[in-house]
Amino acid sequence: MKIFAGFILALGVPALLSCGGTAPSPAAGETANAVSAVTLRKGPPARRILERCMPEAMTDGIVKVAVVLNQAGGDQTWRFTAACVSEGRSMGFTVDTFLTDGEHERCRELVGRIAGADYDGLILARGGPGFSYSSLTPILDKGIKVVTFDVPPNKNGDFSGGLMPGITSTVQGDESLARLSLEAILARFDESGQNPGRRPVRVIRVWFGPGIPELDRRQRVFDEFVREGKIEEAALVSPKDFSFARSGVKEALTAALARLPEGTVDAVWASHDEFAKGCADALYETGRLDIKLVSIGISNDDLKQMLARSAVWLCAAAEDPGLIGTVNMRLLAAKLAGEETPDTYIFEGRLVNTASLSPTVTMANIAVMLPDWGRDRGLFDQYPWMTELKAAESKYLRLPPVHIFAESP
Repeated sequence: MKIFAGFILALGVPALLSCGGTAPSPAAGETANAVSAVTLRKGPPARRILERCMPEAMTDGIVKVAVVLNQAGGDQTWRFTAACVSEGRSMGFTVDTFLTDGEHERCRELVGRIAGADYDGLILARGGPGFSYSSLTPILDKGIKVVTFDVPPNKNGDFSGGLMPGITSTVQGDESLARLSLEAILARFDESGQNPGRRPVRVIRVWFGPGIPELDRRQRVFDEFVREGKIEEAALVSPKDFSFARSGVKEALTAALARLPEGTVDAVWASHDEFAKGCADALYETGRLDIKLVSIGISNDDLKQMLARSAVWLCAAAEDPGLIGTVNMRLLAAKLAGEETPDTYIFEGRLVNTASLSPTVTMANIAVMLPDWGRDRGLFDQYPWMTELKAAESKYLRLPPVHIFAESP
């Protein structure tokens, strides 16, 4: 069984294999704030498989999963949550999704409410380092299975303290993303002949923090390049408010450029894609097309902006948020079935070059230019019971599968 381009394909039902399970239904009114709630009827074969593989979760007849994403809405958010829902549906789970817009206190309160409800599993994405450990403790104590994405489940956010036992922590390959993007800057100036003396490339760093784990990890790689003499930080630019990243960066970079005459800066490194759009706006509006832009993160809007600002925006290092959602749900299903799962899993990124784009390229078809983009084969989908379950569930699915690679609304 495999999933390709968001469609569920049943390739046959293998012989029954034993599997175990663990875990404890939403309290009244609990899903009122859900962005998406999907409850499917399970046909008898699928139900029997769930009862055999996840007996504790099926004590009330339903496997219930909460997905909490501490991030504002947008294309990346939609793709992540749609993938979680689609993959959960394919196994007959009820999946409720919640967004908390990057508001840490709201996220903390919501996770606390989930601990008091009756969910069997939780996917928590982008919680804060200061509260995730304490917030997840009562969840685990109740027997709810947990997978996190870009959440530091370490006591007091201290990475040296080790991971919280029982959780699988998935993260973006932020170090590899930062390295890909910074090496693209170096390659540009080496290959263009603009750096014959091999001096450090002068880069404006656009960043916000500390306290945002993924940005902190990217920052550490930038510092490494500085220490090695590969780049020189020409200036640091940050928005005053992360909630207004694009406009804040545009304003801050415009002010910085006024102090940096032409010839004193080679490139801008945007550690987040919303920052990059503000950078592109500032470079164009100030006429500083002599400075090139490299960024991290991708969305449909980014692809459009990269083409519109192609004179400065060279490339973006990115990962597929849909793939991340799919894999997180598979890992959670494996935990519910009593399978051994890794403590950590790192998603590696790809480099999207503006020169390779065309107006027809979107997040839905970007795999045409990047063949490995969104490839999910072999990523925690090799359990015989999962293949069997998806094949059985597909026979009784009354709604069409969510096409997670369709354009977001």
